[in-house]
Amino acid sequence: MKNWLRLILIVTLVNNVAQAARIKDVSEVAGVRSNQLVGYGLVVGLAGTGESTSFTDQSFTAMLRNLGIQLIPGTKPKTKNVAAVAVSAELEAFAKQGQRIDTTVSSIGSAKSLRGGTLVQTFLKGLDGKTYAVAQGNLIVGGFSAVGADGSSIIGNTPTVGRITNGATVEQEVPSPFGRGNHITFNLFESDFTTAQRLADSINSFLGSNTASAMDATSIRVRAPRDLSQRVAFLSTIENIEFVPAEAAAKIIVNSRTGTIVVGQKVKLRPAAITHGGMTVTISENLQVSQPSVFKGGETMVVPNSGIKVAEDDGRMFHFKPGVTLDELARAVNSVGAAPSDLMAILQALKQAGAIDGQLIVI
Repeated sequence: MKNWLRLILIVTLVNNVAQAARIKDVSEVAGVRSNQLVGYGLVVGLAGTGESTSFTDQSFTAMLRNLGIQLIPGTKPKTKNVAAVAVSAELEAFAKQGQRIDTTVSSIGSAKSLRGGTLVQTFLKGLDGKTYAVAQGNLIVGGFSAVGADGSSIIGNTPTVGRITNGATVEQEVPSPFGRGNHITFNLFESDFTTAQRLADSINSFLGSNTASAMDATSIRVRAPRDLSQRVAFLSTIENIEFVPAEAAAKIIVNSRTGTIVVGQKVKLRPAAITHGGMTVTISENLQVSQPSVFKGGETMVVPNSGIKVAEDDGRMFHFKPGVTLDELARAVNSVGAAPSDLMAILQALKQAGAIDGQLIVI
């Protein structure tokens, strides 16, 4: 097997230069969020790919009754062109009455396909049971299915899920806490005490002391004007302030399914020795003294010189000395064409031995 076929994707965060970020890119305003809506409805107009289930029949009969059509008692409707569906949508923050939002329509019965169907009027409700939007329209289905006369079938993508662009109309607005109180709270996407303090300091440097204060590792409270128009302009200014977030904690993320390994910048190795398979990996750190010429001036410097030697033989010992990064280890093991599972096993053994300064997270 070629070496590149067995290559492990190693993504190492080695950028030592701190980069500034806007406040809006690392945090969000508390209370300003979307709300999930869901409803139950019927899709009609299917080309025989619908279903005939008890709840579909009941829903179809109820729809006809609401339209003023009363079926003869005991009549069982044929609903092969009808499918029961669940309709979901995201009501964005500050969505106003009359605006339109996208909807997703998913079959909940035994329908084979929703292609060509039309969703009839469906009420979309929030967690409080109130109706916030009404959905209706023609479905766009990316999947397909076909059945041959001999019973053979083919299915591409997912034919039982469709989308309706701008398929729902907002009927009721969700109250927002944005204009309440004397403060605005920013919540960090990634909790970190240092980042929270730096964010507060950057706001105070721009607007004056005591304007912002870090409440914990996630929340930063900022004094804001009560007038809504002034508050919008104030927030527009605040969210574009740049500051330098704290460096991420030392982490190693291992995806056991794909073999992807992400190594954080701050991950370090301690002295250790483990055995694995028939490979020998020796990583050493030698310190050399750089002595400038007497006539050129300058200072005497100690320069590290890392050496990596990889051999695949009967040896079974991995030897690590201090000062070696995990990136060097990963590249050394990968250079001999080791499988992803080999490096994962080495990482787990190193972590259990306490030889890795950082978190090992397997997903």
